[in-house]
Amino acid sequence: MTDLQTAIEERFRAALVKAFGDAHRDTDPLVRPSTDPRFGDYQANVAMSLAKALKEKPRDVAERIVAALDAHDLFERVEVAGPGFVNVTVAAEALAERVAAIHADERLGMPKTDAPKKVVVDYSGPNVAKEMHVGHIRSTCIGDALARVLRFIGHDVLGQNHLGDWGTQFGMLIQHLTETGGIERREIADLNAFYQDAKRRFDEDPEFAERARLRVVALQQGDEATLAAWRELVALSKRHFDALYERLDIDRTLLEYRGESAYNDDLDSVIEELDQAGLLEESEGALVVYPEGFKGRDGEPLPMIVRKRDGGYLYATTDLAAARYRLRVLGAQWIVYVTDARQAQHFAMIFQTLRQAGWADESVRLDHVPFGTILGPDRKPFKTRSGGVVRLGEVIDEAEERAYAIVHAKSPDRPEDEKRRIAHVVGVGALKYADLASERIRDYVFDWDRMLALDGNTAPYLQNAYVRIRSMFRKAREDGIDADAAAEIVVGEDAERALVLELLKFPQVVRAVGDSLEPHRLCNYLYELASAFHRFYERCPVLSAPDERLRGSRLRLADVTARTLRTGLGLLGIGTVEQM
Repeated sequence: MTDLQTAIEERFRAALVKAFGDAHRDTDPLVRPSTDPRFGDYQANVAMSLAKALKEKPRDVAERIVAALDAHDLFERVEVAGPGFVNVTVAAEALAERVAAIHADERLGMPKTDAPKKVVVDYSGPNVAKEMHVGHIRSTCIGDALARVLRFIGHDVLGQNHLGDWGTQFGMLIQHLTETGGIERREIADLNAFYQDAKRRFDEDPEFAERARLRVVALQQGDEATLAAWRELVALSKRHFDALYERLDIDRTLLEYRGESAYNDDLDSVIEELDQAGLLEESEGALVVYPEGFKGRDGEPLPMIVRKRDGGYLYATTDLAAARYRLRVLGAQWIVYVTDARQAQHFAMIFQTLRQAGWADESVRLDHVPFGTILGPDRKPFKTRSGGVVRLGEVIDEAEERAYAIVHAKSPDRPEDEKRRIAHVVGVGALKYADLASERIRDYVFDWDRMLALDGNTAPYLQNAYVRIRSMFRKAREDGIDADAAAEIVVGEDAERALVLELLKFPQVVRAVGDSLEPHRLCNYLYELASAFHRFYERCPVLSAPDERLRGSRLRLADVTARTLRTGLGLLGIGTVEQM
């Protein structure tokens, strides 16, 4: 069954053609959910914009639309309001029929796209030999959520973890590790300290710096002993990353490692093809590309360096090689890069270069998904009290411990392993949701009390709504009520109508997230859904409903609400529990 908003749009499009001719077949009727239930369930604002083209009064245009509108079996009431708004109230029977259909559908009324694409999502991207820190939360969690949503929509999704696993710093690090006993028993935390020690030696000891440079040459030339040490560094780092991804409930089936080193053999040919496309120019001994449309502060064309004067390559070269691989080898039709907002210009220049080189034609969608910074209480970038980097593992530890304290206070007699399991789901869910619920481009303040609150737009609030519903079903079974019995859904009370209208928005919201690449839209929807359920729960008795028919109907509404909450949270990479 077509989702509700799409069905309403189709009725209005047909009315536009009937009233004004075939030229308006593709005119957007501008249908939106009403912000105030006093003015109906949905509002169409097309008359306001159409009036100018038709040289008529907006209200007259609206009246003609209403006269041509097929209200049969869908609308209970259609009214023209104000200067030309068309307000519609959906018939209760139509709402009941549609919510019954999504209750019977494991995808909750969300059909898979009829135009699936091969999508590559580039996210997380930590650096080898460095511990992941709080700054990695955003790319990792946003990327994971988008990959999940796009897969649910029906796209063929591959996540790629563009590891920082190559470069001159590895000569320095490998040389230092080799001279201090190798890395066989090192842990990732040791490597953080080793990196700092190696950098200090590189800066202060010219002889060591020279040995490190020679080690870079050995690495680039494929010296087996040096490569073996490098491989061990990479493997050790991946074990650390994998452990943190597991703790964050990142879907590893959607994320493969493919670091900068994977493109080493491709860099020369990238330069050759850019040259053949007429894009390369020399500037002070370096090779650069001048992507169209980019200028510096002086108004001159802005260069993007792709090979340094000494013959070395840069991030831009590797990013171009990675994009070319994704387009040609993986057959990507859509590439999404999830990085912080400071890289916006870099990726805009990369995208323009891909277009000009002929590697990505206009049928290929290229998106940079920028995000803001995590701030501390002082509204400065989040640091430890001593000003150091906050380790990601420590953040997860604290999230789980704080959630455990809440769970233990509420249910001290619950088995310890169960309390720990719930604390993990609630704590990590709160951490991830706080990141995803704000508009990604904005900075947000890291606030434990707010993210773990059981009220407001938080993961615990949504998880608790799910728990409340599941406890209702347990209570029903304890009372001998067949909570799974088939029942006709009826929509009579205002709170029932409001809940059903929210439930029917789910497909539209998921599609909007997939198109805009903004997970906060799904967060906001789930919060509105949970809030609508709480109002329904308070005003419409379920287990104590006045008759069996009404009780069965309301149990059905509660069940589909729980499934929508669970599915929506799952698309965000957040789990649910049966009890809290």
